[in-house]
Amino acid sequence: MLLGVRSHSTRKDMSFLSGMMMAGFVVLLVAVVANLFLHIPALSLAISVMFILFFSSAISWETSNIIHGGEANYIRATVSLYVSLYNIFVSLLSIFVGMRSN
Repeated sequence: MLLGVRSHSTRKDMSFLSGMMMAGFVVLLVAVVANLFLHIPALSLAISVMFILFFSSAISWETSNIIHGGEANYIRATVSLYVSLYNIFVSLLSIFVGMRSN
């Protein structure tokens, strides 16, 4: 134990996020399709922020799923977490580039 921190400090199951993540995915999909036709810079920034929120909750859900035994294939779990982190990074880059160009 390092400085009193337990390895599994949260015992809360994040499976309740699955419904909200499905709704968030639909909203993101509609926003991306709308942005393909409208080309509004503010909408692009809003989509990037929504992606960050979506993939942050995806990391929480996936980590909870791994801890509570819902995911037995650790390679798939690792790739899924990596893709979520990558998407957060790309969305942050998009926000910083969008703020710089204004």
